[in-house]
Amino acid sequence: MPKLSPTMEEGQIARWVKNEGESFEANETLAEVDTDKATMEMTALSGGTLLKIIKGEGETAALGEAIAIIGKSGEDFSALLAEISSNGAAAKPAAEPAPAPKAEEKPAPPPAKSEPVFAAPVAAESTGRMIVSPIAARMAADNGIDLRSIAGSGPNGRIIKRDIEQALAGGPAKPAGTAKPFTASTVVGASPFRDEPTSKMRQVIASRLAESIGPIPTFYLTVEIEMDNLLATRKQINGNLDDDAKISVNDIIVKAAAMALVKHPWVNASYQGGNVRFYEQADIGVAVAIDEGLITPVVRGANLKGFAEISAEIKDLAAKAKAKKLQPEEYTGATFSISNLGMMGIKEFTAIINPPESGILAIGGANPTPVVRDGQVVVRNIMNVTMSCDHRVIDGATGAKFLQTFKQMLESPAMMLV
Repeated sequence: MPKLSPTMEEGQIARWVKNEGESFEANETLAEVDTDKATMEMTALSGGTLLKIIKGEGETAALGEAIAIIGKSGEDFSALLAEISSNGAAAKPAAEPAPAPKAEEKPAPPPAKSEPVFAAPVAAESTGRMIVSPIAARMAADNGIDLRSIAGSGPNGRIIKRDIEQALAGGPAKPAGTAKPFTASTVVGASPFRDEPTSKMRQVIASRLAESIGPIPTFYLTVEIEMDNLLATRKQINGNLDDDAKISVNDIIVKAAAMALVKHPWVNASYQGGNVRFYEQADIGVAVAIDEGLITPVVRGANLKGFAEISAEIKDLAAKAKAKKLQPEEYTGATFSISNLGMMGIKEFTAIINPPESGILAIGGANPTPVVRDGQVVVRNIMNVTMSCDHRVIDGATGAKFLQTFKQMLESPAMMLV
C-alpha cells in the first residue's frame, strides 16, 4: 500500500480498476484507494500484468503491506503468494490468527521477476455477523436496498459494491421497512446489528481529535455579534450577482476572520516545539461535513481575496470534498479554521482545534433576539461565536482582542476595507 496522502497510515480498497490477468502501462490507474481524507488513484510505476489481487474491495492494508502481485503474464507466482501469506500471518495480532497456507500453496521455486504490489494477509474468519463495505452500505442506503436480502460475494461473505450493483440491475429493491409490523403480541429479542469497517477518514478524525483535546491546553472565548448590518450588506451584494455567484454569510465570516488574523499575528500562529511559527497570510480551513466525517478544505490567502472569490473557491472545494476528489494540498496546511453549524439551527457550540493550528471559530446561527439599545428593547439578529484557543500561543487577552476585531468587522462590514 503506497502513501497517497501526507497523513495516510493505511488505505481501504474502494475498487480495482484493473482485473486479474489484465496488463497495464506505466502511470495507468490500478485501483482507487480510500485514504483518511479522499479517494486517491493508485497508479503503476511501470508496465506489467496484474497477476493476483490479494486485497479486495472494502479491505484495508497498512502502508507497505502488499495488496496484489504484478509481473509478467503467465509467470508462476505461487511461491511468492505463499511467502506473502506466511509473512502476513506472522504479522497479524494474536486475536486474529491468519489461517495456515493451504496444501496447494506450498512454496515452489521462486518466480523470476514477479513482485508484490502492496499485498495483504488472508482475511480473518467470519464471525457470522453481516459484513458490509462502506461503499456498499452507502449505495444500499441511497437506493433503499435491504442489506439482509443481499448475499455477499466478497471475502467471508462481505457485501461489496459489485453485489449492490447486481441487486440494482435485477430491478427495484424491496424497501427495508416492509417487514411485518409489530403488534402487541410480537415477541422480540435483542436488536439485530451489523458491524461496518471504520473509514480511514473517521479513524484519522478520532486519532487527531484525541491528540488535540489531551495535550493542547485549550480555553474558550464566546462573543455575541449583531448581524443586521452584515445581512443587509449581503442582500445588497447578492442583488447584483447571478444566482450561482451569490455569496453566503459564511463567505463574509471567512473574509472577516482572515482580515482579523492579519491584524493579530499571535492568533495566526502555531506552536512548533520550542518555537512559535507566525504565518504571513491567512489560510482558512473551512469545515465541510461529508458522509465519512469532517474535512477542512483550505482557502489560501483569504485575507487577499474578495467575497465573490472566496465564495466560488469554497463552493468548488466543498464539491470536491463531497466527491472525495480533494488533493492533499487542498486540505492540509491551514493556519486557522472555521466550523459553522448555524445553518443547521445550532445556536452555540465549541469546536476542537485542528493541530498544529492554534485556534478555531465555532459559528452559531444568527437569530432574532430582544436586546437593549439606548435604553430601549429592540430585536436584532444575534450570532454567538466561540473561539477555541491553544494557550501555548494565545493568551486570554490576545484571543479577546482578536474577537473584538472580528466582531467589529462583521457588525460594520466596511471595516474590512480598512
